[in-house]
Amino acid sequence: MKDNSAYLSLGSNMGDRQECLRLAIQELEKNPDVKIAALSSIYETDPVGYTDQANFLNMAVKVSTTLSALQLLELCLRVEQDLGRIREFRWGPRIIDLDILLYNKENIEMETLQVPHPRMTERAFVLIPLLEIDRSLVLPKTYTPLVEVLDEIPDKEGVRLWKQINGEDASALFES
Repeated sequence: MKDNSAYLSLGSNMGDRQECLRLAIQELEKNPDVKIAALSSIYETDPVGYTDQANFLNMAVKVSTTLSALQLLELCLRVEQDLGRIREFRWGPRIIDLDILLYNKENIEMETLQVPHPRMTERAFVLIPLLEIDRSLVLPKTYTPLVEVLDEIPDKEGVRLWKQINGEDASALFES
């Protein structure tokens, strides 16, 4: 089976937000077909869309996986459900949110899945952690460097470093 490379965005603004991120990563790692390859630092971000809610903690994760993009989506949705996510309304508060940002260098257009994530190029809270993992990432098809896309986004001040990853020691992100 081929190893695929995927980048995920994780976010939480309910309960113990940091613990929700840690549990989501732990659940992903429980799957034998998924290996966490890299983590970004954790950023605190202002809510987007529906703004009358608590700030989010956001981060990005790179995974190596033998799962197809659709299987990875199913895993992300199962992790959200297992951690108690309830979808009340669009852009509402959430205990955990996992989105597939990039999958290999593929463009995927399905009813249930679009990769690259359709709104990632509008969101500093997605691109800043993603580019922390790999500054050389480009948008598939157009080959536009994501660092250039980020430069065009106006609201970067709404994304603040909350907990910096400590070198190679990803577990330090989740220690008090």
